[in-house]
Amino acid sequence: MEFGINTGARGIMSTRDAYMRIGQLAERSGYDFVSVSDHVIVPDRLDSTYPYSEGGKWETAAKDGFCFDVLSTLIFLSGCTEKLKLLSSVLVVPYRPPVLTAKMLSTADVLSEGRIILGIGAGWLEEEFIALETQPYDKRGKVTDEYIEAFKVLWSEAKPRYKGDHVDIEALLFAPKPHGGRSIPVWVGGESNPALRRTARLGDAWYPGSRNPKHRLDTPERLKAGVEKLAAIAEKEGRDPSTIEVAYVYFHPVSFKAEAGFDTSRAMMTGSAEEMADDVRALAEAGVKHLNLTFPAGS
Repeated sequence: MEFGINTGARGIMSTRDAYMRIGQLAERSGYDFVSVSDHVIVPDRLDSTYPYSEGGKWETAAKDGFCFDVLSTLIFLSGCTEKLKLLSSVLVVPYRPPVLTAKMLSTADVLSEGRIILGIGAGWLEEEFIALETQPYDKRGKVTDEYIEAFKVLWSEAKPRYKGDHVDIEALLFAPKPHGGRSIPVWVGGESNPALRRTARLGDAWYPGSRNPKHRLDTPERLKAGVEKLAAIAEKEGRDPSTIEVAYVYFHPVSFKAEAGFDTSRAMMTGSAEEMADDVRALAEAGVKHLNLTFPAGS
């Protein structure tokens, strides 16, 4: 199993020194990847429902609107580290024009020598879509699918051509391609049926989060049920489920003091080292290959 450190690009991570220290410490400590979250701006009035809290309120960045750009931060981290993989967690695909985004990602992948992982999502914050003048919010699922398809064409074809409802690419020369002739891995975030179908069609991995109240995946048993559901959808889509890896971002803070879970006496990744090791083994049995952990702190 690969292990990562989940960061939000704000708060205590809002300095050059913080990201340099976290990236280099993660690498020295044997972690495999570091992830960076994505928001561009925060409207001063939020009516959208945040999918990862019990009450639907998003408190993290809403206080002051501070958030680093995810792609700029990943490129910065690539210059501070040598081996650490760099994950967007997750890039809201419709926020940025497809050709420009594909170029930024391929540039980052070349400069990092093949260390970029593209975690993707369709987004949830309608006010941010409006402020960024994106494609229509209610078309975001289709837009996300087409943009990902366009990325793959741009990264692989000598003379890329792609025609969709929201993307029209022709008569382009696109270079550099990603490092070493590879295609940047796509981890599809989300827990809903559309996210599972997107994973089956376009993803190298499914990348759900643990704390969506509508699709709670905060125990190995619940996550395993989700993996089984993905397998059934993949088969319907004509995809071999064994070709899809499972990555998982666990939002509950790691703690060496046992803490209660939503409906369990002990949340995963809390308690003793032995209990945490048992959690990791149970997640591995559920199919997890990449485990992204959260370590919030005051400094």
